[in-house]
Amino acid sequence: MLQTTTSTSANKSLVQALNSVFVERLVTGQESEVLEFLSQRPIHTVAMLSLIRDNGLASPLNRGIFYSCRDINGHIEGVALVGHATLMETVSDRALLKLAEVAQACPYTHMIMGEQTQVADFWIHYSQDGRKPRLACRELLFELRSPCETNDLPASLRLATEDELELVMPVQAQLAFEESGIDPLKVDPVGFRERCLRRIQQGRTWVLVENASLVFKADVIAQSAEVIYLEGIWIDENRRNDDSAVCCMSELSQKLLEEAKSICLLVNENNKRAQAFYRKCGFLFRATYETIFLPRKEYFRQITQAFSPTSVMNKGTRLTSP
Repeated sequence: MLQTTTSTSANKSLVQALNSVFVERLVTGQESEVLEFLSQRPIHTVAMLSLIRDNGLASPLNRGIFYSCRDINGHIEGVALVGHATLMETVSDRALLKLAEVAQACPYTHMIMGEQTQVADFWIHYSQDGRKPRLACRELLFELRSPCETNDLPASLRLATEDELELVMPVQAQLAFEESGIDPLKVDPVGFRERCLRRIQQGRTWVLVENASLVFKADVIAQSAEVIYLEGIWIDENRRNDDSAVCCMSELSQKLLEEAKSICLLVNENNKRAQAFYRKCGFLFRATYETIFLPRKEYFRQITQAFSPTSVMNKGTRLTSP
């Protein structure tokens, strides 16, 4: 009897807590307030910060919808981007639960990503209707605050040009396939091409090209005033046993740390070689992340293309590290 009473009391407390917060869809004009909330932990929120700074709160380029969860006084307790990539930042369990309920209604989610414990709690609520992940992987968040040094000559790294899209795009697609098991060139060739092109146009794709062949590539996927987030880092397999990669990362870090206070990236926990490489370059472990990939829907192509930048004349995605 005591156990039943205690359980009932706990349930009432949970209901009361949930009734004390509400979720709203964020709209243009609320950017300043949301950016202030997200800027409290910039290394963990750089992706959302960058999307809002680049595209605003309401844009097809975000490939999803931004929501906030607020207390009865209107103070933000959580922000989430719900869509192709679902990301969240919360300061309370009740906000995480509420945002998970909203995310359940999204039919085209490709992946859910965030800190390990946060994603685990989010998934408990999100999957209550029996949903199963297609793939899950654990990643380590690394950060660099000072340029890595090398005695080698500069690698002559530079920003890619639009004419080099055909060099960059196949490599980017291969990295995405290795990470998620889905080839974007097959499921969304037009949208994927536009997103790769947009990063080049934004000056966020760095390359080393020799004799018309791609030697090294890295993409600035997200950038805020505090942090630059890198993905799609790749080196030609014939150059992986020399110091070319270290030399390229050294030059890249020097350039990027002139624009932000730190650089961060994610590395699969099973990729010991990549972890050793980034540690050699001076990166330090900061947190453990979890990425859950959802089963592909039959209409995945149509939904992805609905959020493709081609529909709005401008052209943005998460990929991977080597």
